[in-house]
Amino acid sequence: MAKQATTKAPPKPAAKGKAPTPSTVTVKQIAADLAEKHEMPKRQVEALVNDLGAAFAEHLKKGNKIRYSGIGVLEVRSRAARTGRNPATGAEIQIPASKKIAFRPAKELKEAI
Repeated sequence: MAKQATTKAPPKPAAKGKAPTPSTVTVKQIAADLAEKHEMPKRQVEALVNDLGAAFAEHLKKGNKIRYSGIGVLEVRSRAARTGRNPATGAEIQIPASKKIAFRPAKELKEAI
């Protein structure tokens, strides 16, 4: 019996106009990269990164702006109450006032991308 050659099908090309799906980077991965770069224990760096996130949340809760050099500015903005429409029924609905976190990227970040 002769062996049959097996070939893999070539990968499908990406659809025109669609960008490849970006991967998600986790805090653990960032902490591991920083730990390696600065020769520090991973757990210590991960704790620092998590504490940084907690500090950001604490300051935003107080209404402070956060200016992160080279990255951008985070701030809380208030959204007024407004009238909207239910897309399924077309009925008017009242959307309550809310707060949102706004991010304005720094010039350096814009240029890097």
